[in-house]
Amino acid sequence: MTTTPRTPHVLVVGIDGVRHDLLSEAVMPRLAEVAAAGFLAPVEVDADTPTMSGPCWATVVTGVTAAKHGVWGNHLGGNRLDVFPDFATRLARLDGRRTFVAAGWEPLLLAMAGGPLFRAPGRLSYIAPAADTPEAWEEVDEEVTREAVHVLATADPEASFVYLGAVDETAHFLGCGAEYRAAMRAADDRLGRLLDAVRGRADHAQEAWTVIVVTDHGHVDAGGHGGDSPEERTAWVACAGPDIPAAPPVGVIRHVDVAAQVYASLGRPVDPHWTLDGRPFPIRRQDDPEVRAEAAVAGLGTAAG
Repeated sequence: MTTTPRTPHVLVVGIDGVRHDLLSEAVMPRLAEVAAAGFLAPVEVDADTPTMSGPCWATVVTGVTAAKHGVWGNHLGGNRLDVFPDFATRLARLDGRRTFVAAGWEPLLLAMAGGPLFRAPGRLSYIAPAADTPEAWEEVDEEVTREAVHVLATADPEASFVYLGAVDETAHFLGCGAEYRAAMRAADDRLGRLLDAVRGRADHAQEAWTVIVVTDHGHVDAGGHGGDSPEERTAWVACAGPDIPAAPPVGVIRHVDVAAQVYASLGRPVDPHWTLDGRPFPIRRQDDPEVRAEAAVAGLGTAAG
């Protein structure tokens, strides 16, 4: 019997400023689903990279370090994103792939503050905050989520990036206390709605979805980042998908690996001329008996489809 290959899709959800050491304290069941179906691993921000959103997100979506992409702060001026574009732009330009980005932080999608980081995705949705407050950012994240759910459910993006910023904004204003944990739980609920939109797609049974959830940096207890403390420099990545076993990775996960994994999950060979610094996530082989046993217990694929 001939089996028709399932069509690969990738969803990357970027949740800004979520401390790795507090994940166990905030109830985040939807993130836990992704981790159980694949893995969740800490990521150390590269020693030469400031623990700021601009350079960290640029590294995540381009697959190269700041030394190449040239983003050193939250003003993106002086960058080399024309040479080292984000995965959504590269896939759209080179392959004609359907790509989608939704966010509310100006430098990601607008020609402001030296941006945009995402130069030319196939489809984009920018939703501006009414004010620079935690409450306004919760509203933005809600609108971004609603828009992304609509696109994921009714269109056919092959590679998507959805950005949620309220957790980071809450830390800046209120520190990493009870309000911060509440913002983490709200972000988890929005992640769950994105996962449900993927699972509810009419063609989901014929599709192979990889889901990557990633944060850019952490925070000090009082809120704020940019320094070298473990709380600021420790980020994390979670991933589940048809080629990701329900097992811890065999090596170190880095921010530059995210874009490389996007290409790998889509079956898109990386051109050596791109000079990516990342590689697909280091995982054990699916035919490893230990991996198969762990996957059977964890229910591999339930979170990502």
